[in-house]
Amino acid sequence: MAQSGATDHVAPWDRQTHVAALRSADVDVLVVGGGASGAGVALDALSRGLTVALVDRQDFMAGTSSRSTKLIHGGVRYLEQAVKSFDVGKYQLVKEALAERKRMLNMAPHLAWPLTLITPVKGWLGIPYYYVGLWLYERLSGSERLGKAGIESKSSIQRACPTLKLDQLKGGVSYMDGQFDDARFGVSMVRSAIEQGAHALNYTSVDELIKDDHGRVCGAHCTDHIGGEALTINARVVVNCTGPWTDHLRHMADPDAESLMSVSSGIHVAFDKDMLPEGHGILVPETDDGRVLFILPWLGKTIVGTTDQQAELTDDPVATDEEIDYIIKHVNEWLDESLSREEISATYSGLRPLVKQPGAESTSQLSRDHVILNENGLMTLTGGKWTTWRRMAEDLMDQLVAANPELQAGACGTHDLRLPGADGDKQAAEAAIKGLPDDIAAHLWEAYGDRAHVVLKQGTTDRLVANLPYIQAELNWAVSYEGACLIDDILYRRMRVGMLDEAGTNALRSEAEAALKAA
Repeated sequence: MAQSGATDHVAPWDRQTHVAALRSADVDVLVVGGGASGAGVALDALSRGLTVALVDRQDFMAGTSSRSTKLIHGGVRYLEQAVKSFDVGKYQLVKEALAERKRMLNMAPHLAWPLTLITPVKGWLGIPYYYVGLWLYERLSGSERLGKAGIESKSSIQRACPTLKLDQLKGGVSYMDGQFDDARFGVSMVRSAIEQGAHALNYTSVDELIKDDHGRVCGAHCTDHIGGEALTINARVVVNCTGPWTDHLRHMADPDAESLMSVSSGIHVAFDKDMLPEGHGILVPETDDGRVLFILPWLGKTIVGTTDQQAELTDDPVATDEEIDYIIKHVNEWLDESLSREEISATYSGLRPLVKQPGAESTSQLSRDHVILNENGLMTLTGGKWTTWRRMAEDLMDQLVAANPELQAGACGTHDLRLPGADGDKQAAEAAIKGLPDDIAAHLWEAYGDRAHVVLKQGTTDRLVANLPYIQAELNWAVSYEGACLIDDILYRRMRVGMLDEAGTNALRSEAEAALKAA
């Protein structure tokens, strides 16, 4: 199958076109898994001049990639571990992640932004300890530095988070990292891949891997679960980017392959309460069980997380009562005004793909670094974190190209990538949203950037629910231009209301259902 050139950036995302192309296809790279890693590999392969197909048995970004802490970061805790254990590998990991942090902010400024984080400190010795560490953290950023570490007084901490217990604090230390809308960033990555010529299908499972006469993996038999069609995708190389489900595809290729993965659950709780009036986040450096705790502003809510408990594989993990109680208990130890269950507007849970290590006592000690395997035509990319998706994809593709010189691929071309919404007509978008209610205008810019005017052409600006910024035009855009197939695709990954507001989500369901039926 020869892929066409890049699609017009305002062309619909027509599912049937992709189904037709993949009924009997021949591509250079078949990527299985449409999360951050899979979309990243697709973009990298395209940048090298290769043809690409991308499939996911759920929606794009439905798993781990839409359920993160929403931070783009180098890993402050990794740096602490590197210094304490003289671990050069972790030091390098942090430095690379900080470079990727800046790249993500540049790729889509409407979906990713700098965020000031404040670490409250209880003891006098803690202030120089954390300041030196965070000063080093920023210095590692080099020319990509976002700001300077600073020492915060109790009064400045009170302004940032008025409900923190000040009597137990000596002060604090501030620094800068990034924050983003994870699912929308990921969907934009997939949209970008399609515009560059890839074919991508969500709700498409791999039923059987195709092998050549030498037992080498060279494609997959798949099923499109929306239309029910059988697809045969032949590929020079198949790439496994299935996150927590990594071993499932590896065992499909080789039932005797040694299991690689462990998973832990991380939950977050959204509170319908403005705890952070200045828009800064709070990083509680250590709970009584050795975890860090984040209190973060995000899309009009305050989110608190996260847990790290061993978990079972499931497509739709949910926050348990025990995990919710854990979050409330530990955050309230730092607050004058306790949070209650009644103030919770939504919860979400995600599974972290962790690589097993002998001797690790808990999931918090397992590797967050990425791992690449080449197993007889099936290349696996797993582990890592959201911030380093681009570097992970580059490393994987470098190895893939070296192992398959017949592909004649070029060099990686994603270093200066700009995603949809950051590469169009900014003036047209700004003019289109001018005059709209402030919350709707801000929401449209934050969600769609310089394509807001294109979104507005898909329908009306009528609010879908009173007091929420979502409008009717977005429903048509999500279905016709962003690959949404089911109601939850719209509510949880295109509009994000499902992660923020359970009541609003329920109110929007009938509208989302009507949009899908009309498509």
